[in-house]
Amino acid sequence: MSSTPQDPAPGAGGTLVFWHPHCSEHDTGSGHPERAARMQAVLDALGAPEFRGLQWREAPAASFEQLERVHPAHHVDRLMSRMPAWGQAMLDGDTIVSPGSFEAALRAAGAVCAAVDAVVAGEAANAFCAIRPPGHHAEPARAMGFCLFNNVAVGAEHARRVHGIERVAIVDFDVHHGNGTQAIFEAVPQVLYVSTHQYPLYPGTGHAEETGVAANVLNVPLRAGSGGEALRRAWNEEILPALRRHEPGLLLVSAGFDAHRDDPLAELAFTEADYQWLAAQLAAFAAECCGGRLVSVLEGGYELSALASSCAAHVRALMAAGG
Repeated sequence: MSSTPQDPAPGAGGTLVFWHPHCSEHDTGSGHPERAARMQAVLDALGAPEFRGLQWREAPAASFEQLERVHPAHHVDRLMSRMPAWGQAMLDGDTIVSPGSFEAALRAAGAVCAAVDAVVAGEAANAFCAIRPPGHHAEPARAMGFCLFNNVAVGAEHARRVHGIERVAIVDFDVHHGNGTQAIFEAVPQVLYVSTHQYPLYPGTGHAEETGVAANVLNVPLRAGSGGEALRRAWNEEILPALRRHEPGLLLVSAGFDAHRDDPLAELAFTEADYQWLAAQLAAFAAECCGGRLVSVLEGGYELSALASSCAAHVRALMAAGG
């Protein structure tokens, strides 16, 4: 498939996909796992005939007002000033930027805000943001772990401040703990943050004892080698009950596919079937509690074929739920 997704069937489907070509212009250099080829793998997978019902929209750039609900203005300005005129620059040992990185990050965060707008307005049942750079490691004043802005957090605050959605839930199934998302919301009881992740593993946070100010953080650390059985047990025994207690008006998902058994950066053993099952459970909960309003946001996933097939499985379930 080319770098531009195919046109959707007119009026078909209940799932929106937000993307932008600038997300492929974030150039991390040769050998970096978070590379532009990831974006193309996702676009190619979602360009298959079975996905013709998807509705595609180009992501707008996030405004500074949207970003600064999560990130201090001085941090946004400093990050912008560190973009190189050519080549790459290192923000830390893992996080590399290029001349196109800041625009890509604006589009990534803007995609989530636009997706929230669309599902709240009833333009689609749910949405998937096919974006990079990822975001869940980004802390309020620190870019890290391949992440520049915390995309899902920016979207959550947009929902709360602009649409008046008082209670939001974020479910993060990336193999790495979303330290940034937790740091942003652990003192905000109106936002529930739930994470399944391999532990111990980068970034070293995500103990089960980290519970937030009002039990609004639920960490479910998984041992290396854990697969679908552990995921299902966590969902049934811990995650679904926590979501029901919180009663959110919107469900956001940090959809990282690096817990796949073939991913090179970790040691969990999820499969495409597990990701499809989990997406179906998330959509069913959204239908039960949130009027179906669900926005899923791409995070990690670094083995290209596993990323493509897992993302396809995830979006397949969203489409089935969205009608």
